[in-house]
Amino acid sequence: MQVTSPADNVVHSVKGTSGDKFEFKAPRSGMYKFCIHNPYSTSETVSFYVHVGHIPNEHDLAKDEHLNPINVKIAELREALESVTAEQKYLKARDARHRRSNHESTRKRVIGYTVAEYILLAIPLSKIPLSSSG
Repeated sequence: MQVTSPADNVVHSVKGTSGDKFEFKAPRSGMYKFCIHNPYSTSETVSFYVHVGHIPNEHDLAKDEHLNPINVKIAELREALESVTAEQKYLKARDARHRRSNHESTRKRVIGYTVAEYILLAIPLSKIPLSSSG
């Protein structure tokens, strides 16, 4: 995955990882591109959450002398809360994906063991000679 800035500079790049998360502060406004590439022929599920926020600087916020850095802290807390919420959504989605995967794997193993048991039980029964009455 690669993230490029409006000036086509690579802001973030990562290869061959699973379950990663990252964050960055955009140095300038504009459209950022997220390019996801899978070089393998296997199918992959990709999910991502993009949060766009703005933490105002003190000089942007405090136009009036009665305003103080508390407003900046409130904005930072709002952004942190958004980040925690996004992390919870990500963890729930990852947990659901792992549960599905484990369920499918367990089901296949149980069916395989059951079939093998039946085959192993049928082999000794087929070797018992049938006696003819007479």
